[in-house]
Amino acid sequence: MERTNGPSNPLALAVLVLLCERPMHPYEIAATLRMRHAEGSMKIRYGSLYTVIEGLQRECLVAVKEIVRDGRRPERTIYEITTAGQERMRTWLRDLIEIPVKEYPKFEAALSLLPAVPPAEAVVLLEARSRRLGAMAEEIRARIEVVTKTVEPLFLVENEYRLTLVEAERQFIDDLLRRIAEDQTYTRAWKGFHPEPCRSAEEAEEGPA
Repeated sequence: MERTNGPSNPLALAVLVLLCERPMHPYEIAATLRMRHAEGSMKIRYGSLYTVIEGLQRECLVAVKEIVRDGRRPERTIYEITTAGQERMRTWLRDLIEIPVKEYPKFEAALSLLPAVPPAEAVVLLEARSRRLGAMAEEIRARIEVVTKTVEPLFLVENEYRLTLVEAERQFIDDLLRRIAEDQTYTRAWKGFHPEPCRSAEEAEEGPA
């Protein structure tokens, strides 16, 4: 299935989704994204928010609803999503949800090159990663617990997804560590890539290490 053209910037898509909920001014958009911890799921540069909105406005995907002033505070521009914006947002979001795409996580790339690291060193590195993943999982759980007190659980579904991925990766690493420790055939060729360093004459005279 061919992907439909849509916002390539995740922040642009997030703006369209929030304006679909209700009209907002840019500061409210940024505050809502922060409250929902959206930066944990996508790279967001809040400093470029106004530029993103201007781009969506040029494409007629959002429009100015009204300009308001509260007392002595500066004027605030309230934006709303247009009909074209709703159609573009839903089409693009449907594609993202429905169509799996090949992504290239750095850890997957590292695993494909794992034999270049001696097995013993790889074990140390993998154990350290497993511990870090455990800490990440605890952090995500704590965040979910805190944020659900003020935000509907539906708006935290990406955090639950991230937690599932972190736990699955940690389980994979723990299984891999057990395989390295217990399956000699699994590491035979791997160890062959990293022969023991030559011992000096003095070490040889001292006997086996």
